[in-house]
Amino acid sequence: MAEYTFKSNLSIEEIENNFNDIDFFEGVKSGLEEALAFEKGRAAAETFARKSSLPQVNVSELRHSLSLTQKAFAALLGVSTRTVEAWEVGKSTPTPTAKKLLFLIQKEPSLVQVLQNA
Repeated sequence: MAEYTFKSNLSIEEIENNFNDIDFFEGVKSGLEEALAFEKGRAAAETFARKSSLPQVNVSELRHSLSLTQKAFAALLGVSTRTVEAWEVGKSTPTPTAKKLLFLIQKEPSLVQVLQNA
């Protein structure tokens, strides 16, 4: 895969340090517990209040701004090229998790380097 360069005000170390205090497993576990509570009719009120929406991300514009092909962008996100194509033409929309990742990449394009090195 070709090497890409991206500009950011943050160094790779600073980006990585932003994730040091995040326990991803605990977040997934907590989400599963909330889903189970919801299914059983025992979801707490804050479960519903926490839901937020992200601004729409134009996948095609984002991909072009990163100078990536559909194939390279799909590989970066862990989806198929057809999925990226479908998002770009409006046949389907990204999942909520994919939307969050796309939103984060849009806000901080240097995350692409972190993802490529993961």
